[in-house]
Amino acid sequence: MATSRKTRRLKRNGLLMSLGLIFAVSVVWRVSTLDVPLVSTAQASDPQPMQSIVGPTAPIRAALDEVTALRDRLAAREATIADRERAVEAAQLLVEERLAVLEAAEQRLEGLIQTSDTAAEADITRLTEVYQTMEADQTAALFAQMDPNFAAGFLTRMTPAASGAIMAELDPVAAYAISVVIATRNAAAPTLEPPPPDPDPDTES
Repeated sequence: MATSRKTRRLKRNGLLMSLGLIFAVSVVWRVSTLDVPLVSTAQASDPQPMQSIVGPTAPIRAALDEVTALRDRLAAREATIADRERAVEAAQLLVEERLAVLEAAEQRLEGLIQTSDTAAEADITRLTEVYQTMEADQTAALFAQMDPNFAAGFLTRMTPAASGAIMAELDPVAAYAISVVIATRNAAAPTLEPPPPDPDPDTES
C-alpha cells in the first residue's frame, strides 16, 4: 500500500511539472510574437523620428547654431583687429625710420653749414688781410666797384690806419655810402649806457 501511494504521488508531481513547463513555453512564445507589434505600435504612436529623440531638440539646435555664428563673428572681428594692430605697428616703425633718416640728414646739413660758415669766415679773413696789405689806392679802386655793404664789411675788419688810408683814396660819393653803412650798423648795435654821475656832496649835506 505504501509503495502504490508513493508511485501515484510521483506520477502526480511529474504531471504537474509537465504542465508547468508547457505553460512557460506558451508564455515565452506569446511574448515573442507580441514583441514586434509592440515596437511598431510605439513607433507609430510617437510622431517624432528616433533621431529626434536621441539628438537635440529644435530650440537647442537653434541656440547652438546662434552660439556658433556668434563665435565665428567674434573670431572674424578679432582677426580684423589684429590686422589693424599690425598695420599700425608697421606704420609706426615706418614713421620712426623716416624720423631717424630726417634727423641724420639734419645733422649732416648742420655740419655742412657749420663747415661752410667756418670756411667762409676763413676766406673773408684771408681776403681782408690781402686788401689790407695792398696799396691804399689799389684797394680803394676795388672798393669803388664793390657794393657798399661788402666794402663796409671789409673795412670794419681792418685796422683804423689801413681803413682810413683806403677811405681817403675813395671817391667822396663811394666813401659817403660806405660811411653810412658802417654808421647804421654801429647805431643798430647795443651800447652801454654811461653810469649816472656821482651825487654832489654839498647837495647831500
